[in-house]
Amino acid sequence: MRRIVRPRVVIMVKEPRAGQVKTRLGRDIGMTASAWWFRHQTRRLIGSLARDKRWQLRLSVSPAPQALHSRVWPLRIPRDSQIRGDLGQRMRHILEETPNGPVVIIGGDIPGITPEIINDAFKVLRSKEFVFGPAEDGGYWLVGMRRGARPIPSKVFESVRWSCEHTLADTLGTLGDAPVGFVTQLRDVDTVADLP
Repeated sequence: MRRIVRPRVVIMVKEPRAGQVKTRLGRDIGMTASAWWFRHQTRRLIGSLARDKRWQLRLSVSPAPQALHSRVWPLRIPRDSQIRGDLGQRMRHILEETPNGPVVIIGGDIPGITPEIINDAFKVLRSKEFVFGPAEDGGYWLVGMRRGARPIPSKVFESVRWSCEHTLADTLGTLGDAPVGFVTQLRDVDTVADLP
């Protein structure tokens, strides 16, 4: 009998300390206010996704080891430390450490994420190897992979220009011939103009 693999959602979060998270937003509204916004945004998102039983929720936290024991987020949610390195290295590590099956990785600073959109990403992974949630600025707010279908592409996330209009296109170029699908485009929050 074939074992059903429960999908996994991984939220990448940083300890919400003033001057260390959402610094571009902080230049607009103040570092304390931007850290406060990030703290409440991530708690809202975690609460929303944790209630859904269609997947297992995990947090990928930074900085280690302090964030592993932080009370900012619910202690009942399993946590793993982010490794050092750029965003691509950290996401690749998450994929490598995830058991076979569908997994999606998201950030905590996208107010438009809903359980329905996350479920749409898992539906895409039934027929595609990778799924992306494009962002309005040319990047992406979600990346997912059907682990075990094939090995992780050897160049995935390498030489990507992060935080610019080329980020999604550069990432797609690292996937070789892997089949790719997409879900809803959303806006992440970088500046005061992005706030809902």
